[in-house]
Amino acid sequence: MLIPSIDLMGGRIVQLVQGETLKLAFDDFAYWIQRFERYPLVQLIDLDAAMRQGSNAALVDQIARRLPCQVGGGIHSVEKAMAMLAAGAKRVIIGSALFDPALSGAAEPAGAENSAARRSGVNLDFARALEAAAGAERLVFSVDTKQGRVAVKGWKDRVDLTAEDAIAALEPFCAAFLYTHIDKEGTMQGFPLDVARRLRGITRRQLIVAGGIREQGEIDALDAIEVDAVAGMAVYSGILAT
Repeated sequence: MLIPSIDLMGGRIVQLVQGETLKLAFDDFAYWIQRFERYPLVQLIDLDAAMRQGSNAALVDQIARRLPCQVGGGIHSVEKAMAMLAAGAKRVIIGSALFDPALSGAAEPAGAENSAARRSGVNLDFARALEAAAGAERLVFSVDTKQGRVAVKGWKDRVDLTAEDAIAALEPFCAAFLYTHIDKEGTMQGFPLDVARRLRGITRRQLIVAGGIREQGEIDALDAIEVDAVAGMAVYSGILAT
């Protein structure tokens, strides 16, 4: 399944290369909303909120009421997640708040449960609280990697944790995982299928991948192994038909 992506920054729809370099920008929201109306799911990300440099909350609310969206970007509390769902999001995407670089490699707290995961930087207490409040079926946990390690805070920082370790720790608490291969993001150089196969083998949850996807053949290959695909740059460049 193809999931088109709407990334918001500075009040516009944008596409970045590897989360850093602005490549494309649009402000014709009605056009893209109409283009995406036939999809069962659209991914909507507030990049300003994710990078902790602002918010596109009004646009998020507007689009989430028009399209069936899973919404992410700067959702760092149970209250914010629940507010987003109340505003019309079908599911919420949680990323950075699930990982704490301060826990990575830290000494085991006395009497702590799941200490191995805590030492790796996974905030299991937050994952449990989200699941209790929203229900696993409305949660998508974002596990994005840069040079093999989980990246957080708008992909500016990294945690000493692999995607495999993160997914294994968080498996009980969500309905889906979103994995972004940041090294390929926005490049249209193709998503590494070997990574998709490896991740598919370690989780029973819905697996959605992003990063470098260029053509329908890739989406079909991913679909064959029960992996869904998010595409942005190829869609907005007109290379991938929608």
